[in-house]
Amino acid sequence: MHPAETNRFIWQPAALKRFPALVLNADFRPLSYFPLSLWPWEESVKAAYLDRVVVIASYDECVHSPSTTLRIPSVVVLKDFVKPRPKTAFTRFNLFLRDGFSCQYCGKSGEMTFDHVTPRARGGRTTWENVVAACSPCNLYKGAKTVKQAGMQLRKPPIQPNAEQLMAAGRKFPPNFLHDSWLDFLYWDAELQS
Repeated sequence: MHPAETNRFIWQPAALKRFPALVLNADFRPLSYFPLSLWPWEESVKAAYLDRVVVIASYDECVHSPSTTLRIPSVVVLKDFVKPRPKTAFTRFNLFLRDGFSCQYCGKSGEMTFDHVTPRARGGRTTWENVVAACSPCNLYKGAKTVKQAGMQLRKPPIQPNAEQLMAAGRKFPPNFLHDSWLDFLYWDAELQS
């Protein structure tokens, strides 16, 4: 590495934050799509040095110690398979991900809240099958009425997604930055269009 490049890292340590590594499970699939499973460069270098991962692709940039020079990994594969959780957590984020970050009544995207299909005042519970993403105007309009009483319709019935369904939903929302070395690993298991 040219001395000027070395100085750039010394004087601008934040510059190395620009080199995240895509983390793949031992089956070469990302641990998650949304958020995308990324490690900061420090974690990927440490894991490679400790022989916990196989480096598949690297950036052109290097890091140096007194005795070693390593290229910064851009794609790493875990040596041990991490078993996905069999049950998906019922969180606000996962609910919005399941519903594509859009209102399940009108289809608008943007600021979301959630709505109980059968209102809690009428015995509705806070479960995957009874809660949907909703925009504030639809949520306010529906209020404590049932969907039928409010004269509204759901775009799709609410279900409890499994991990695969959430992974598929996450593929629809790629991050702002995708390094070229990641592309082959992000979509190789996607269904091909005919």
